[in-house]
Amino acid sequence: MKRYLHRLILPLLLLALWLLLNNTLSPGQLALGAILALLLGWAALALRPLQAYPKKPLLAARLIWHVAVDITHSNIAVARIIWLGAKADVTPGFLKIALRMRDPHGLAALACIITYTPGTVWSDYSEDDGLLTLHVLDLKDESQWRHTIQHRYERPLMEIFE
Repeated sequence: MKRYLHRLILPLLLLALWLLLNNTLSPGQLALGAILALLLGWAALALRPLQAYPKKPLLAARLIWHVAVDITHSNIAVARIIWLGAKADVTPGFLKIALRMRDPHGLAALACIITYTPGTVWSDYSEDDGLLTLHVLDLKDESQWRHTIQHRYERPLMEIFE
């Protein structure tokens, strides 16, 4: 039963998006949206052989909040660097971080978090030894970056996906 409910999430989201974009709840749009949502949801299953089953939605919400706050702080820091120009004391650099997470969905989420954050770029990941290479625009404290990635992002993602 739970497996079937998971399969209905994407069609329900697609139906809601269809109705929002059409700005109507008419029976015709509801029927057309439902048919399209079911067909597209069914077609999408073939594209994703490995299914994700996230757990702990409250932890996921807290992680989203942390990411939003960190992105805001990073935007301000990068804007400050851009405005100060040559006067800014910037030390860009690469950093290697050991990751324990192996779930591909969790790694993809971590890659998105890092890439969405201004001033950071996911440069490389070695599956063999679990080493992430991260480029940081202003790398002053490597231990702070390691702590942020491993404890603030990786740990909750492991609890959500593994």
